[in-house]
Amino acid sequence: MALVPCQVLHAAILLSYCSILCNYKAIDMPAHQTYGGSWKFLTFIDLVIQAVFFGICVLTDLSSLLTKGNDSQEQERQLKKLISLRDWMMAVLAFPVGVFVVTMFWSIYIYDRELVYPKLLDNFIPAWLNHGMHTTVLPFVLIEMRTTHHQYPSRSCGLAAVCTFSVGYILWVCWIHHVTGVWVYPLLEHLSAGVKIIFFAAVTVIINIFYLVGEVLNNYIWDTQK
Repeated sequence: MALVPCQVLHAAILLSYCSILCNYKAIDMPAHQTYGGSWKFLTFIDLVIQAVFFGICVLTDLSSLLTKGNDSQEQERQLKKLISLRDWMMAVLAFPVGVFVVTMFWSIYIYDRELVYPKLLDNFIPAWLNHGMHTTVLPFVLIEMRTTHHQYPSRSCGLAAVCTFSVGYILWVCWIHHVTGVWVYPLLEHLSAGVKIIFFAAVTVIINIFYLVGEVLNNYIWDTQK
């Protein structure tokens, strides 16, 4: 059915993310030297999530090939664990966080780029790298959803995990502001305390919505009753 085997796609996408991460870390930006380093940016965290996820996909593909025709029950159990981890990461992190980063970044960028990606950054980050961080994530994750079936966790467990990630990152952003007195994103400088709370709540709701969208899309593509 696929023009390119999913194993080849997984390896190519993983190499792409490794290249993006290496090029991004090689950039000598002042923000990388401040408290939190690259880890204060959701874009960088998402890149790591995507790289780890596709790394697990490649590992799962290799394990599947090695266990094919093998009657070892232990190897089968290990493969099932890898598949479960791969599916969980896709459902809870790779899809909702990836889609959130792309949609939120470009929505705010179109409205006023200075709120999320000041023009000054053009002196450090080339256009191709910017798209690698904020654009290609979406087609990559959609390709993965189309080529590989993923078993989603129960909705309550999935949403709880997404909320935990969202709240954890929000607390991390607030802690960085507490330590440095500077917000990670310029947008937050323009919001009052009350509006910030509403904004953070909205962000959490949006990521949960993207989780549900992923679940519905996965079920639509891989409807076993069709």
